[in-house]
Amino acid sequence: MRWWSVANFVSNAGTWMQLTVQNLLVLQITGSAAATGLSMSVQAAPALLISVFGGAAVDRWPRKLTAAVSQALLGAVAFTTALLVALDRLDITSLMVLAAVTGVIATVDGPACSLLGNDLVPPEDVPSAIGVGALVHQAGRLTGAALAGVTVGFLGTAAAYAANGLSFLFVASVVPFLRPARGAVRTAGAPVRAARGRRDADDGMSVREGLAFFARRPRLLALAGVTAVSAVFGRNYQLTLAVLVTGPLAGGAGSFGTVSTVLAVGGIIGAVLGARLRRPSVRVVGALAAAGGLLQVVAGLSPSLAVLLVMVLPMAVVESVSDTAGTAVLQTDPPAHLRGRVLGVWGSIGTVWSLGGPPVLGLLMELAGARGALMAGGLIIAGAIGAGHLLHGRRTTAPVVVRTGDGDVPERAALGTAA
Repeated sequence: MRWWSVANFVSNAGTWMQLTVQNLLVLQITGSAAATGLSMSVQAAPALLISVFGGAAVDRWPRKLTAAVSQALLGAVAFTTALLVALDRLDITSLMVLAAVTGVIATVDGPACSLLGNDLVPPEDVPSAIGVGALVHQAGRLTGAALAGVTVGFLGTAAAYAANGLSFLFVASVVPFLRPARGAVRTAGAPVRAARGRRDADDGMSVREGLAFFARRPRLLALAGVTAVSAVFGRNYQLTLAVLVTGPLAGGAGSFGTVSTVLAVGGIIGAVLGARLRRPSVRVVGALAAAGGLLQVVAGLSPSLAVLLVMVLPMAVVESVSDTAGTAVLQTDPPAHLRGRVLGVWGSIGTVWSLGGPPVLGLLMELAGARGALMAGGLIIAGAIGAGHLLHGRRTTAPVVVRTGDGDVPERAALGTAA
């Protein structure tokens, strides 16, 4: 697990370095901010369309082999981009194609790497392992964004892509040496396919089974609702806080950089706290998300940058713990043989609010301003989660009557005996 965490840190740093450089590269080639947004959408679009198939592939194929091959392929794409940049042969069309290919590979790589990390610890420690993964992600994001400017300044854009390629190869080289923890659930590969009687082969890699499970699982539907409303109205701080800081608070780029750093620090603290959750639940996720929404309302009322910084830290901590708990529920709630497919379904629906959230929030900011968008968004989050909790509390379940020789017995014990 230590080796896997180190490898993921290196890979995350490389990925965030490439994402930062890619935006600058698109601007350099086209001079258009719209083209920059389009490149990000092109890379995310495959997740909307084929994540369910990527998740099914992860359930069907040996997990270590899948993760190693996908990481190697991502490295090959990064090296190809670096070569085209070095030879001055990269145009916007080639860049969009490479971004789309990266998105396709990521539909398999994401769930494979997530579930492989869970295999390295005993089942009772999976929530903690997910928390460690969130911590590594946040640390890699900070490091990668910082290294991007240094690398481009001293070595050029091609070097940043080459460095990301090396980070993928490092992960691929570590995977063969990983060993699952004693007691960890093994779900991928030939033994499982034999045990399931080759159901996957007869059902198109069982994509429908994953979709049906997700649709019939109230916990996962509730988690999707909480995450969707939070993602649309509460997580796009690079947009809302940027406008708030540079507008009503009269700050500059440096001030927003300080706010971004505090957000990242809060994310790291939240990941550490989230790793200590032993029994995460949708109720915990919802309560934390609602608390984050209320803190967002207060942040929108901030009269100065100093007050905003005070509010941003707990807001980031609470939402990071909520995200970590939600990921733990998502990866542990389904049966072991369905987890890849459930992650694939989640990838598809998550892309919907990732792509649709910024335009909705942008429209809200046009109507209400930065302060109004933060306050209204926070109230919508807290109100929607609170309403969902009240509706769930009012649901009543009629007792199941089991006919016995002595009469009608509406007892759970009798039902268990009958079963």
